Amino acid sequence: MKFTCVIFDLDGTLVDTLDDIAHSMNRALQACGFPPVSRDVYLSKVGWGIKRLASLALPPDAGKNEKTVETVAARAVKFYAEDPLIYSKPYPGIQELLAELRRRRVKTAVLTNKPDPVAQLVIKDIFPPHSFDAVQGDRPGQPRKPDPTALWDILMELGRTPRDAIFAGDSEIDIETAKAAECHALGVSWGFRTRDVLEKAGAQRIIDAPSELLTLIQDTRM
Repeated sequence: MKFTCVIFDLDGTLVDTLDDIAHSMNRALQACGFPPVSRDVYLSKVGWGIKRLASLALPPDAGKNEKTVETVAARAVKFYAEDPLIYSKPYPGIQELLAELRRRRVKTAVLTNKPDPVAQLVIKDIFPPHSFDAVQGDRPGQPRKPDPTALWDILMELGRTPRDAIFAGDSEIDIETAKAAECHALGVSWGFRTRDVLEKAGAQRIIDAPSELLTLIQDTRM
C-alpha cells in the first residue's frame, strides 16, 4: 500500500537534538542542586515529555516529589527556550526527503512530546517555511504520545485517515503511538533508540536512511 501522508516524530527522527536536551536539563539539575547526567544516559530517557525526563534524570535519593520534578522541568524548558539550537541539526538526508515529499504533494506533519513553544522554535529555525502542513508539540490539557488523540487530530486537520498515513519515529513511544492510532508504524534506525527496541515495540518496517521512506509513498501530483 502507498501512503499519502507522513507524520514525523521530532527528536531523534528529524533532528539530532540530544545534546541540546542534555545541556538544558543538566543546567536545570545543577541550578536545583543536583548532579548532571551523562549524554549517553539521556539516549534511553528522552521521548516521554519534559516532566518524565526530569523525573528520570533526578538521582534516586532526590526525593522525587511532584514539586521537585516540576521545578526542574520548568527550569529545563526555560533554558531550552533560551538556546534551543546550540548543537541541534537535521539528520543527513532529511531536508532532501522533505523537499521530495513536498514535490510529490504528500501531506507532512510533526507530532512530538517536546513542549509546543520549543517545538515550534526548532522547526522554524531549522527547516524552510512550509516544510510541514502541521506541527504539534506537548500542549496543556492534551494527552502525550503514545496516546493517539493528537495524531488523530492532525489527521483530521490534514484531511487524511489512519490508513493513509505513516507515523515515523525513532522510539518505542512512536511505534506504540502509530499502532494505537492504526497508522503504519515506521521505525528509523538513526535516532536515539536501537533497532532492537523498535523491533520489540512492533515496528512494521525499519529504515536506515530517509530516502528509503519514499518507496512507501504515493505520488499525489496526478
